[in-house]
Amino acid sequence: MIRKIVPLAATFLFLGLLLIACDSEAQDTQATEPAALAVGEELTSPAETAVEESQSGNEDPATENDLPDLGGREITIAVENAYLPFNYIDPETAEPAGWDYAVWNEICSLINCRPVFIETGWAGMIQAVADGQFDAAANGIAINEERKKIVDYSDFYMTIDQRLLVRLDEDRIENIDSIVADENLVLGTQVGTTNYETASTYLDEERIQAFEQFPFAVQALIAGDVDAVIIDETAGVGYQGENAEELKLVGPSMSSDQLGFIFPLGSDLVEPVNMAFDELKANGFLQEQNAFFFGPDFDVTYDDLE
Repeated sequence: MIRKIVPLAATFLFLGLLLIACDSEAQDTQATEPAALAVGEELTSPAETAVEESQSGNEDPATENDLPDLGGREITIAVENAYLPFNYIDPETAEPAGWDYAVWNEICSLINCRPVFIETGWAGMIQAVADGQFDAAANGIAINEERKKIVDYSDFYMTIDQRLLVRLDEDRIENIDSIVADENLVLGTQVGTTNYETASTYLDEERIQAFEQFPFAVQALIAGDVDAVIIDETAGVGYQGENAEELKLVGPSMSSDQLGFIFPLGSDLVEPVNMAFDELKANGFLQEQNAFFFGPDFDVTYDDLE
């Protein structure tokens, strides 16, 4: 049964997202990220089909707003299809869906390109883009200086806070300091993420248990194999919502990350994508997508994806 995933914490997040979406000034941000490749099949979505249809007409979608025209160029975009609400396989239609799909399809409708989404394991996604195996990657990728050494970033499009997810009956943990002070506590997270990097600034590696995907970390938390999971708040709210009788978010934000799309170093796509983003902010499209995917009407949970 589908359950709502957006309680009070998500409402505050949603309001913050709308403020970011309304900022029509382009932010000058470029960046990067690492990992090992696991490429799946090419995926298309109904929205992508709409992009192709719009590009087959007589009007050039890229010229109306003085945006670059990529001439129908194919853009390969890596996505994990396991990170709500950014990308996932819709449990009702079995079609790929999410914020990344909606936004990239609209970007390509503006600058005349064709998005080709390729399901890719997170562990190798960033390095694969750095190696030129993909033209870009989405997936809620945080911008940081280390990643900027190997990839370029788009302007940031969202800010995400890192929080602690614990069991509902947990009374030992109020914040990260509680975990640091108790050597018996183990913190779970996902490999190759800024969540792992944040965890490592507080704890030695032997007290961090890293998993290939966050669902495995959350399962370990419910089973009692780890005592807390450090996680992006958007994902944490989703897990909390589907396990309302078992999990809760505690403590303040430990880190606030800006998210951006990534490209190989020197990619000629960065500027056109940034220009299209500015248009999406100005015309209200980004606000509409944020309102849906991060608002109370979005009710897909990780349970639904199993």
